[in-house]
Parts: sequence; structure tokens; C-alpha cells
Amino acid sequence: MAIGEPPIGPLVVRNALLVTQDPTRRVLRGDVRVDEGRFSHVGPDAPRDGASLIDGHSFALVPGFINTHTHVAMAPLRGIADDRDLAGFLETLFAVDARRTERDVEAGARAGIAEMLLSGTTAFLDLYYFEDAIARAVDALGIRGFLGWAVLDPALTTQTGAPLANAAAFIDRWKAHPRVSPLAAPQGVYVCNEETWHGAKELAERTQTLCHYHLSETRKEVHEHEAKTGDRPVAWLDRIGFLGPGQVAAHAVWLTGDEIHRLADRKVGIAHCPASNAKLASGGVAPVVELREAGATVALGTDSVVSNNSLSMLREMHIAGLFQKNQRWDAALLSAQELLDMATIDAARVIGRSADVGSIEVGKRADFFLARLDHPTLLPARPEAIVSHLAFSASEEVVDSVYVDGEPVVRHRRLVRADWSKLLRNAEIAADSLWSSAAK
Repeated sequence: MAIGEPPIGPLVVRNALLVTQDPTRRVLRGDVRVDEGRFSHVGPDAPRDGASLIDGHSFALVPGFINTHTHVAMAPLRGIADDRDLAGFLETLFAVDARRTERDVEAGARAGIAEMLLSGTTAFLDLYYFEDAIARAVDALGIRGFLGWAVLDPALTTQTGAPLANAAAFIDRWKAHPRVSPLAAPQGVYVCNEETWHGAKELAERTQTLCHYHLSETRKEVHEHEAKTGDRPVAWLDRIGFLGPGQVAAHAVWLTGDEIHRLADRKVGIAHCPASNAKLASGGVAPVVELREAGATVALGTDSVVSNNSLSMLREMHIAGLFQKNQRWDAALLSAQELLDMATIDAARVIGRSADVGSIEVGKRADFFLARLDHPTLLPARPEAIVSHLAFSASEEVVDSVYVDGEPVVRHRRLVRADWSKLLRNAEIAADSLWSSAAK
């Protein structure tokens, strides 16, 4: 059958360059077989009985990227708050957010998910409101979504009802979905008091879900919290008994050595968002090297297209590597392999799903993409160079076809489950309203 056609039953991809991301990080020519959404064979000579066949000799088969922090529904707002620091950025965003509807959130989510799929991302961790709309977009387009309902103090929210109760109801509505993992997402220390933090943790523990939040993104956030409580955010969250496993902290830029070790010791996962931090002039560079040395698991996130302005994990790997090398005058820091780890297997660890996704291994969910080895940005197409190319040179156009649970969601750079022209039209309608409100 032709590359990218929907498989009927089992699927075998033959003779591809497999970038396994397994424990030994093997890169080899071989086959994969998929049965019931999982890899059942990785290596030479996969059994072909009853399977649809794809000739993979012109492709690298790569684990799908996992974006560990974004606000996907902001797609219609790309460019609306450029060239502003976080305070000015948020002022614009809060004004626009107050006018958003569930309908335009869904239109934005569908467009953002399409952008991620077309650049090889098969799973993402989101923080927003109207998450039911985003869940519907996840269901429709076939991606895997870890969706955090924004939680903040009741006195500070524009949500109808109590945010924690809203998050609990959202989790209950979507917990049985095979590709939607609902969760609570405290916005940050600047809008969440101690009661709200404890409520979010209790909800996560009771429902056995992740807890996702912003943390120490700017000096202003850190200094204001210290002036208010006597503690920096990490120390305060630790003192009140909040920090622990099953949590993902986004940004973590302004940390002391003590805070780095607290996060590592409490097994808090970190979502590093270098492009967003740089564009908002957060200052400095997040202590990724120090966090990893302390034992913390650090993954990559794009943040939203308003602060990035891209959802490409290929781009994020490149930026993350350059920043760490340059900041510390050490070209050996954050190698291509480490960057690819942060976008795949380390990201799977951060979201608590390393047994299911993040690498090409027997028994794991078949979330992967096929990268065109004849693309100029993958030249020379050699096994010993492919990891470097993915981290430092590959453009989004190398992504030919994308599979989630072994089913195609992109083939030949066309969405399988949606018509891009319709997604674009609906997103532009949403943008017309939102941009006009920002101008007022």
C-alpha cells in the first residue's frame, strides 16, 4: 500500500531508519509492527501476516514529540502581544481572554493541534479554561492530550462557578477517554492561595491525575511572592507541603541552588520553555543543566503561540540547545541526544507515561512520525547524524506522516481527520473577533 494510507488491522513499516529512543538509544535499519495500537515488533524481519505494509526505506521513524507546556487554544492570537514583557503581555491577554467563548476556544484548539501534528507532536500538556472544548478538538483530530483545567482563587477568576469544582467535574467527564487525560492546573502563586494549592493537590491525588502549574517564570513573580510571604515560590510551596511527584512545573527560570534541589528531591517534573522565556525577556537562562545534575527530569514545552510564536518541538530543541551552550560557554552541554530525550522519553517521564510513550519499544503505544530522509535539512541522511539533524537542523517539512495508537493522523503532510481549510476558516473567524477586542 502507499505510504500513509490508513492501516486495516495490523501495520508493518519495513526497512525504516528507526530512532528508537530505547534505553540504549539505538538507531538502526529495521521494521516495526503495530498490533492493536502498540508496537509488537521492533527490529529486523517483522512478521507480515495480516498486516498492511509501508515501505519505510526513505524515512526515519521517530517517536512522536511530547510538548509538556502549552496553551493550544491561543492559536488565533499569534502575534497579538509581540514585543512586550510579561506584564504587558498579560495585560493584553487578560483583556482578550475575558471575551473568549467556548466556540472560539475550540476553533483555536483545532488549529493549534493541527500545527503540532504537522510538526511531529503526538501528545501535549495544556493549561487553559474551557478545556471541554479542547478535549473535543483532541478527540476529533486524533492527538493525545493531557488537559489541565486552570485553577485559581475563586475571588480572582472570571470562570462561572468555583475553579476547583470545575476542574473536578472536567476530570470526571473525560477520565475514561483513551486519548484525553484531564487534570487540575493551578495558574501560579500570584493567583492561588494556600487553600487553592492544597485543593488542587488533593484533587490530583484523589483522581490519580497530574497537577500542572507555572512556577518562577520571572524575577517580578519571585520577588513579589517573597515580599508577601517571606519565601520564594519554590520554598513556600515546599513549606506548605505542596511539592511532590506527579507534578509538572512550567518555566522554573528563577531558581536558587536550594530550590533546584528541592524540586529534584520532591520529584517535580520541569517543562522548560526557552523560546517563550526569551521572547518575553524573562532574563537569564533557566538552570536546565543544574536541574538535570540534581536529578530532576526536564522536558521541553513551547508555551503558547502568543509568547513563542510557534508550536514546533523541532524549533524548541534547537533553541534550548543553543541557549544553554552559549550561556555557559560550553559547547558540550545539552547534546543533540539529550535534547531529543527532552522532547520524547524525558517528556514521557515528566507526564508519568514512560511505560506507554516516548520511545519505539515493544509494548508501547505506537505514537510516531515518519521523517523524509530526502529533505535538505536531513542531509546527509546517515544513521550517525540523524539525532543531530532532528535536534539542530530539521524543519517541520521533514514530517511526512504521523501516527497515534498506530492510526494515521497526518499522511503526506495532510491531516487525516480534518480539513485544514475549514479549520483555518473557523480560526480566522475567531481571530477577527479577538483582535478587534484587543484594539479597544
